[in-house]
Amino acid sequence: MLENQTVQNKKHVYFMPGMAANPSIFDNIDLPPETFEKHFLDWSVPDKDISLEDYALIMSRRIKHVDAVLIGVSFGGILVQEIAKHIKVAKVIIISSVKSKSELPKRMIFARYTKAHKLLPTGLVNNMELLAKYAFGETIPKRLALYEQYLSVRDKYYIDWSIDAIVNWKQTQYQENIIHIHGENDPVFPIGHIKNCITVKNGTHTMIIHRSKWFNEHLPTIILQ
Repeated sequence: MLENQTVQNKKHVYFMPGMAANPSIFDNIDLPPETFEKHFLDWSVPDKDISLEDYALIMSRRIKHVDAVLIGVSFGGILVQEIAKHIKVAKVIIISSVKSKSELPKRMIFARYTKAHKLLPTGLVNNMELLAKYAFGETIPKRLALYEQYLSVRDKYYIDWSIDAIVNWKQTQYQENIIHIHGENDPVFPIGHIKNCITVKNGTHTMIIHRSKWFNEHLPTIILQ
């Protein structure tokens, strides 16, 4: 009886990886198991011409616990915000992401109006260097083999859809229960455009992978506060 009560009292935390990435980016994230139950979401190739809002509605059905905490990285951070519009959640935490279209960098705003992103050579998604540039904002040669493990969603339609969804994201107001964690050296979403966030010193767009110690020290408190 006590064991069941303990399970019920755990905080259920759902993790959503960034564009093209799989849940292995969270492999080094440790939360005290007596307090938290971790669940991992992953990307599926979207139906033809589906909107981000409808994709989020489908994904929301994979959240099996009331008042769960949603944690999303990069494009996954945008997605969990959209999911939270369909279901009741306790908290939304975004990492290396944006809270509204005003936080997007100028090049993405430019792409929204010129459709320049439609010209990106996304057909080369099996080129790991190019995919790492799209997803992580960096192509450090010694990390490419490592990134191959993390970036497993390499469908051209999915990549095109994801980039278009980011560039054309419409959100202007964000929810009060959102917490934003951002690296001060993020090349994909530069911190100069970001407001009201917890700043990680020297953090980059891939800090969920390379700065897991920081997250392990701070995430439990951030989730529970």
